[in-house]
Amino acid sequence: MTHEARYKAHKALVEDRLAQFFPGDGLFEVMRYSLLAGGKRLRPVLALAFCEAAGAPAEMALDFGCAVEMLHTYSLIHDDLPCMDDDDLRRGKPTCHKVYGETAAVLAGDALQSAAFRTILQADGFSSGEAPRQAALALAEAAGEGGMCLGQYWDTLGTDGPDSLEALDRVHDHKTGALLRAACAMGVIAATGCRADVDPACLAAARDYATHLGLAFQIRDDVLDATSTPETLGKPIGSDAQQGKTTYLTLAGPERCEAFIQRHSRLAQEALDRAAWRGDPAFLRWLAERLAQRAY
Repeated sequence: MTHEARYKAHKALVEDRLAQFFPGDGLFEVMRYSLLAGGKRLRPVLALAFCEAAGAPAEMALDFGCAVEMLHTYSLIHDDLPCMDDDDLRRGKPTCHKVYGETAAVLAGDALQSAAFRTILQADGFSSGEAPRQAALALAEAAGEGGMCLGQYWDTLGTDGPDSLEALDRVHDHKTGALLRAACAMGVIAATGCRADVDPACLAAARDYATHLGLAFQIRDDVLDATSTPETLGKPIGSDAQQGKTTYLTLAGPERCEAFIQRHSRLAQEALDRAAWRGDPAFLRWLAERLAQRAY
């Protein structure tokens, strides 16, 4: 199987599983509108891929990965609200609050957040409850006041926000990197929950990989926000400039941004060398390269 085919297979597993959640109308309909809107499914694919690289079947991490996607979707719903980025388009469709109103959108995000933890804690197939407990803790730490929410808070400060590359790294390491780290770590945790011979170094390597992947991903996002089109990205472009946000592009320019992307992509791949993988991490190396070159 090619790496591209593996990505599509993992993504299809995730899409099929996500479609089983929240049947019904009312609030369930609002939750499903955003959860099933498509996208790269990067975070759940990473969870599956790290579980596989650690030597267990990818399916063992499926509900963990879906839980990360639920939490990520909640963050996108809230990020699009008028009190945040005030965006009208997400993944080529009207944003949740544009379709259902702000109140329903806030509640759908809240419900997806709690559903994420229930999904982890009810996951089957583990010899004990230790793996779900560790996975839930990893996601809670990534999502809360020391992770994604803190990064989002810093990102809303506008002209009072980051004014250097180091400060911008700190913002996006929390806003984007924290959830990616959780996804990658949860894949390893899932593997550890069903086999005892996973190298303990895999967990740190997964987190280091995610840290650099997240920074490369965000720098590419900043470049695309200034150079792409709404049709290609599926969301408005130029919003950073309109809101007066400091970005990697405004601080470093396009050439240095490209160099930063390549550097972080390389460091992500090198992080994989610091553990003994029971499976083959080649797909993860390919994924880092693919994301570094992405056009959407």
